[in-house]
Amino acid sequence: MKAENLQAPQMTEAQQAVAEMVSRARAAQRVIGQFSQEQIDDIVSAVGWAILEPSRNKELAELAVKDTGLGVVEDKIRKNHNKTLGLLRDLKGRKTVGVVHQDLDKGITEIARPVGVVAAITPSTNPVATPANKVINALKAGNAVILAPSPKGVSTCARFVEFVHEQLRLIKAPTDLVQFLPAPITKEATQALMQQADLVVATGSQANIRAAYTCGTPAFGVGAGNVVSVVDETAKLAEAAEKIAASKTFDNATSCSSENSLVLFNTVYEQGLAELSKCGGVLLSSEEKAKLEAVMFSQGKLSGKATAQSAGKIAAMAGLSRPEVLSARFLMIEEEGTGPQYPFSGEKLAPVLAVFKANDFEHACRLVSAIYGYQGAGHSVSMHSTNDERILSMGLYLPVCRVIVNQAHCFATGGSFSNGLPFSLSMGCGTWGGNNFSENMNVSQYMNITRIAKPIDEIIPSVESLLGDFLQKNYG
Repeated sequence: MKAENLQAPQMTEAQQAVAEMVSRARAAQRVIGQFSQEQIDDIVSAVGWAILEPSRNKELAELAVKDTGLGVVEDKIRKNHNKTLGLLRDLKGRKTVGVVHQDLDKGITEIARPVGVVAAITPSTNPVATPANKVINALKAGNAVILAPSPKGVSTCARFVEFVHEQLRLIKAPTDLVQFLPAPITKEATQALMQQADLVVATGSQANIRAAYTCGTPAFGVGAGNVVSVVDETAKLAEAAEKIAASKTFDNATSCSSENSLVLFNTVYEQGLAELSKCGGVLLSSEEKAKLEAVMFSQGKLSGKATAQSAGKIAAMAGLSRPEVLSARFLMIEEEGTGPQYPFSGEKLAPVLAVFKANDFEHACRLVSAIYGYQGAGHSVSMHSTNDERILSMGLYLPVCRVIVNQAHCFATGGSFSNGLPFSLSMGCGTWGGNNFSENMNVSQYMNITRIAKPIDEIIPSVESLLGDFLQKNYG
């Protein structure tokens, strides 16, 4: 755990306020440092119920949309429930206190140790589900956690923490285990928190991620999303269209895992568009596309005007007048190029889908690589296909940490009850995405492991046993 290295007389007012919070968090963390696994699991269950209880979940979802103006209440209720329930499933029975593994043959005993105080940076797009995920993981590993919400989401965060404190008091656990930076949220306070904590886990804008990585404290951050979905000629087109539409429109595309581009094979291009139209998608004309671009992008950069708004509202902002466009579930635009001069090839955080045509599988992979060369490298790709060879090839050659097969991408990539990925709202994107991990962020990132090494019978291999084949092949 980090030693206190800021002297009070040298602190600014913001730094001093954060230091007081961190001090209380450390005291609370020392208390649960003596807890058994059963006591820690009770804390996890208490916090899980703080959000899973239906009336609280509904209140938090409504407050999130009211505060941020982003997303859909019903979808946030579903997200809060499923993501929290799935995380509790993943953590149930997981040992995080004391000895967690022994390898008698190697003489190694592994002991789980808390990291201390976790600074959790959370986004406006998920002001409940993401904090809940980080708090539960942090507590499961025996840590205290201080949330740094987005300015838009601070009152939602405050209500969430109130519910958490109610549950902690119920089981007589220290409420200072979970705290949050109060309004007004400032960059100075967030920076101070990151510097004084023992670990930073950051989700949100790439500016926040860069700040986390350069704050001087060990940090886990996530890469930019810009998911591409590929549909080949072997796919069940109607099913693929339904899944893509569900993923693209869920919570008005607040998720970094929502499809931003679709690559359709030319042999099924028209049929694929027709199936998407049946699911509520409307293809815009080139004139409509230009009007939409003017609203969604300012000098090539994504504007916040359309973020997580409904397709109809975005269309109205752009001055589009066709009735079918104004009533669309999601908007589609045809695209050919990638990069800053083709802004629709980037992340949109809105129910707007760019559609590309591929001549064959190799061409599809080149398109995906070009899109990720612009934005989204490392995150994930979606494949709708029954061709296992192509699916494996994607994992072998594309710069992605996840290949999601025949699933609604935004539900699947962060863990699902119908796949084996850990439930998470923070996806590591590996070195491709500028991250130091490539899995879904989970409790493993919130703990240290101490290893006891005992002597074992010495076995020294010969050079021949290790290099014999190499030497024979190259030196005869």
